[in-house]
Amino acid sequence: MKSREIWEMTPDEIRNKLDDAHAELFNLRFQFSIGQMQNNARLGQVRRDIARLSTILRAKQLQPQAPQEQATAPVAKKGGRSK
Repeated sequence: MKSREIWEMTPDEIRNKLDDAHAELFNLRFQFSIGQMQNNARLGQVRRDIARLSTILRAKQLQPQAPQEQATAPVAKKGGRSK
C-alpha cells in the first residue's frame, strides 16, 4: 500500500486497514510457526504496512492541533525590556 493512498483515506478507514493488517500479521506468524508459509517476505511487508498506517494515522491526529497551538501561544510584546 502506498503512502499517497493512505493519506487520501479517512482516519476511520485507516483504523480498519490497521485492524486488518494486524489480523493478517497474526495469521502469517501462525503459518510461519507451523511451516505452511510460502512467502516469507510477506511478513516484512505487512509489518511495514502497519508502521506506515500507524504513522500516517498519528500525523492526521496531530494536524488539527497544530493551528490551535499557534493561536494560543503567548505573543511577545514589542519594545524594550520591562523593568
